[in-house]
Amino acid sequence: MARLLESVPNFSEGRRPEVVRDIVEAATATPGVRTLDWSSDPDHHRSVVTLVGEPEAVLVAVKAMTARAIHHIDLRAHQGSHPRMGAMDVIPLIPLTGLTMADAVAAARRLAADLAAAHDLPVYLYGEAAARPANRDLSRVREGQFEGLSSAIARPERAPDYGPARIHRTAGATAVGARGPLIAFNVNLDCADVGVARRIAREIRESSGGLPAVKAIGLSLADRGQTQVSMNLTDFRRTSIGEAYRAVTRAAEAQGASVVESEVVGLVPAEALLGEAARSLRLSGFCLEQVLELRLLDDDGNAGGAKEVGR
Repeated sequence: MARLLESVPNFSEGRRPEVVRDIVEAATATPGVRTLDWSSDPDHHRSVVTLVGEPEAVLVAVKAMTARAIHHIDLRAHQGSHPRMGAMDVIPLIPLTGLTMADAVAAARRLAADLAAAHDLPVYLYGEAAARPANRDLSRVREGQFEGLSSAIARPERAPDYGPARIHRTAGATAVGARGPLIAFNVNLDCADVGVARRIAREIRESSGGLPAVKAIGLSLADRGQTQVSMNLTDFRRTSIGEAYRAVTRAAEAQGASVVESEVVGLVPAEALLGEAARSLRLSGFCLEQVLELRLLDDDGNAGGAKEVGR
């Protein structure tokens, strides 16, 4: 079985296409790595890339991307709606086939140490790789963003896991972690008042007593005259895309707003979308091997087994 590691680097540039292309090119030029997807958002001022390959090749690609991000991006002049603390803001590693979470944690810690040494960069560990329980939550690591971290980093409880206890002058700090698959799911609203989106996010996120396995923040999409409820669904089997969408819709209607559209950022497991379709159609006993394309893609002709979805 092939050993496949996924990484989804997020870097703080979404408005200069030539810069985004150069950073992504560092990944696409790396032997043994497939760049499955990348997207940029000018309101967020952020780009997200999905890579997969043998672990060592993926780490080489991410290191090359980080070097280019640090070269191109100056956070002192960066303003966007999405929270950020670094030029290369966050690098999650996700074990796929032939790897365990322990393998991903070990790779994350090695990557963090290498990036800190190569760039004199403060690097934090988060998620399953966190060295401190408080840092399992990425929002805790990124609290205060680039501007606030410049002073907070000197406090012992906010010190990085690797690198100097001071931010990089232009590149800030980076978070490296290990986690399972998640779905980045955004719902855009037809109102310009970001307070509405923030109240909805507070209502639906798990930390406020809302939906399980949902993280959410409210953001402004000023160029569009809209706001956004930006979510990470960390376990779509506990809260599906449809459940999250409907919760935002209900909360928006209660505040006199409505949904314009939704979007998935990056890739999404087939089961997440097929399960939602099965539930909507009330399909009985529907399983993944009934999907033609999945059967054709599977060398064994069984789409990984007759896994029932939609319940």
